Amino acid sequence: MKSGYYHQAIGDLRQRLAAAVPHEVLKGLHRKSPSRHFAVAVRQLVFFAAALALGWHFESLWVRIPCALVLGFVVFDGTVLLHEVVHKAVFDGDRPRAYRALGLLYALPSGISPAQFTRWHLDHHAELGSSIDDPKRAHLSPKLNARWLKLLYATPALFPIYFRAARTETATYPETLQRRIRAERFAAILLHLAAAAAIGFFGGAARLLWLYAVPVFLVFPPAFALNRLGQHYDIVPAEPAKWGTRMARAPLWEFVYLWSNLHLEHHYFPAVPFYRLPALNASLEPFFTEEGITARTYRDLLYGWIVENRVPHSDWHADFR
Repeated sequence: MKSGYYHQAIGDLRQRLAAAVPHEVLKGLHRKSPSRHFAVAVRQLVFFAAALALGWHFESLWVRIPCALVLGFVVFDGTVLLHEVVHKAVFDGDRPRAYRALGLLYALPSGISPAQFTRWHLDHHAELGSSIDDPKRAHLSPKLNARWLKLLYATPALFPIYFRAARTETATYPETLQRRIRAERFAAILLHLAAAAAIGFFGGAARLLWLYAVPVFLVFPPAFALNRLGQHYDIVPAEPAKWGTRMARAPLWEFVYLWSNLHLEHHYFPAVPFYRLPALNASLEPFFTEEGITARTYRDLLYGWIVENRVPHSDWHADFR
């Protein structure tokens, strides 16, 4: 059983947030627009198809390397689209069958189990701040503060690291949920093996390398690791309003990560669709100023994480206050 740590520990944070954003503005920010959501999904599909086609027809590395990068980020962004499904941020009102279908579809590129991701992520929200009950922090964050281990998260080693963490947490779930997760994982493995076999059979080893292996095993891990670096590693443990890292607005990263880099804003208001997070960020500017929540860049965080070897889930500026 989980403790619901976040809601018990945040004090009057919800009231302060409600006072920071006018009610009508907040109501508008929560409005769902399926057309906007699916426009983003179709855009990702177009990027995927274009990169696959170009990488298939042109053997030049000047073409295949950018195509592999695009394919890898499209794979990662499938988890962002799945994240919108988890929070029911696609439609106004609940549509169980539609959300189930979308969850299965968006999970395909990464091979993750949508049932596992849903339970894992919702527990992460409910238990944020707990080193025991938040599954991300308890099982996925590096327990040894060593640079070599941190760098492994940006390599293919991410997959055994993640699936070991997921397996540990899944063991605590009801048996019916565990069976669904096993079935989804088995189907995903078969699909990926079939896709890899088809690319290798029809296109040969070079296409298999550049259109499957490189995007999945060499691009996805650093995309995942960098995105996660901007979530909850540089925080202030004594101040719940700072249990996430505020990221500076950056059009490139918002485009590449489908606004998932605005992660602190998402934890404040989880039901706000991802395409409205920039507007939410603007509405929260006075709150950020009043609370003293400064914006970070990925360059800042990488420097702190690797060069300064900062400890995850700690105040990286404590030494300078």
